[in-house]
Amino acid sequence: MRTTVDTAAARKRLEAMLTDLDRSIAILKGEHPDPGASRYDQHPADAGTNLSDADRAEASLDAMNRQRSTVVAALRRIAAGTYGECVDCAKPVPEGRLEARPDAARCVPCQAKYDRAQR
Repeated sequence: MRTTVDTAAARKRLEAMLTDLDRSIAILKGEHPDPGASRYDQHPADAGTNLSDADRAEASLDAMNRQRSTVVAALRRIAAGTYGECVDCAKPVPEGRLEARPDAARCVPCQAKYDRAQR
């Protein structure tokens, strides 16, 4: 199914997103290379603060890695010629949705079903 989506513009946006995500992931990993390791002795009261910082960093890394996967998958769909088609029903993903979320893989109804199933 052919789409009217400008794949060149989408590719450019997705590649920029990927670059930004890779940079953010590298920075976050650099700030927290090993959350269990300590370079200096800590006061016991600081342990809770450091643990929560490490937990936040880990949660951020997980979210960024998930988003990175969706961006890479969208770039693969562009290469395969299926960008703009819902991965579930093969109907067109609305152009406005792709403008807002260039990594969107599903049309709105299929995304809603997917989100419900993930809960």
